[in-house]
Amino acid sequence: MADAITAKFQHLVVEFETETPGTWSKICGVTQRGVNRSSTMQTSEVPDCDDESKPNSIERSVQSQEVTISGTGVWAAQSHETMLDWWYTGQTKKIRVGHLKAAVGDTEYETGNAYLVSLNNSAEKGPSVTAEIEIQFDGLPVRTAKAA
Repeated sequence: MADAITAKFQHLVVEFETETPGTWSKICGVTQRGVNRSSTMQTSEVPDCDDESKPNSIERSVQSQEVTISGTGVWAAQSHETMLDWWYTGQTKKIRVGHLKAAVGDTEYETGNAYLVSLNNSAEKGPSVTAEIEIQFDGLPVRTAKAA
């Protein structure tokens, strides 16, 4: 039996494109992040034409899909202005989710324009100021395979 090949925290990254196209920067301070992929489903009840007394079966189809990113951590000075500008402009920013331990030929990056939907800070006497973010892709991201 072979052990599963796993990835560590630093192998799942969320980056935004800087003002220099093709240059990427991580959102500093985020110490917990999650990538959520969900489908909105539609259902139809389908009767049995030979015996209508039987329960209907359920057919399902995908109506839409979305990818969102959540994160929590500390509020870092390195990302302070970028995050505030992103939220206050209400504009999209080009971001990517990196799967840095992907095998050659597998998806390494999911890239696309995204909105910073929520940006929350909390402070308590003693610990550092914390941050909580939610990012939503505008449409589905483009998947790019890892090159050899």
